[in-house]
Amino acid sequence: MADDTYAASVMEEPDAINIEKDDPVPYEPLVGEILGEGSTSRIARVAPGVIIKYPRFSWWNSKTVADKWFVRDMKRSFEVEERLLQILGLHPRFKGVSDDPFGLLFVEASDGNLQNYIDQHYASVDMSLRLKWRIQAAEAIQYIHQKGVIHSDLRPENFLLHTVAGNELDLLLCDFGGSTNGEIDGRHLPDAGFFNPCHPPESTKSTDIFSLGSIYYTIMTGHWPYRSPGPFKSLEEMEKYQELVDDLFASKRYPPVDGLAAGPVIQRCWTGEYSDLGALIEDQRWQFENDTISMHS
Repeated sequence: MADDTYAASVMEEPDAINIEKDDPVPYEPLVGEILGEGSTSRIARVAPGVIIKYPRFSWWNSKTVADKWFVRDMKRSFEVEERLLQILGLHPRFKGVSDDPFGLLFVEASDGNLQNYIDQHYASVDMSLRLKWRIQAAEAIQYIHQKGVIHSDLRPENFLLHTVAGNELDLLLCDFGGSTNGEIDGRHLPDAGFFNPCHPPESTKSTDIFSLGSIYYTIMTGHWPYRSPGPFKSLEEMEKYQELVDDLFASKRYPPVDGLAAGPVIQRCWTGEYSDLGALIEDQRWQFENDTISMHS
């Protein structure tokens, strides 16, 4: 690797000291503003333009890491992501590993994640930007596949938007904690609406390509397949959606894509007609050009 921050193959963990009564032990380092959180981690700002992704629990202080599944998953997720970032090579956002506070350092994306941006600004996003996002998403996934990595958790939240001089709202792929590469296995599958329930529960290129169809659909319509726009209002609503979309996808029933730019590409992602991203990218480019000609004829 060109940068010394990529040198370690496995993250070094803080010394296991001061085992507390609560086990697993919450990890609450002194950091700046908390920007977001997920099931295994939190995101906080540690310096202007720099964020840290750190675990919710300190597994190195936990006596239950062997029998608490969520602590094991958390530990594996961080180890997998750090190793896969090395495999993928120089990443425009990855700055390295922090020992204190413990976690992964990234350049902060200026405009948040794709899902939040669509929820808040969908009506003002013009077609040229939507098409740029579709191209950049496909190119990002093609790149990781060429490196032998399957993301296996593709959804709009796992794409970030970043603006630098001359490049407005570029799309960046993130969160490799559930990804796979050979023996490195994050043991994750995409969420309902982005996973084909007809497929076996394993991570393959087809897993990512199917997810990409739903991401494209979200970019073009402002909402997930068979969902209204906006976040879930309750756990019950989310569970009902998961059951509904899994049943529909299991019956090979997909939302109509008539009238969407390069709609057939979305359909072909869902129906498994692409074996790799190269064919998808070529097909999408041809359809974009054809749609543009049709609009002006």
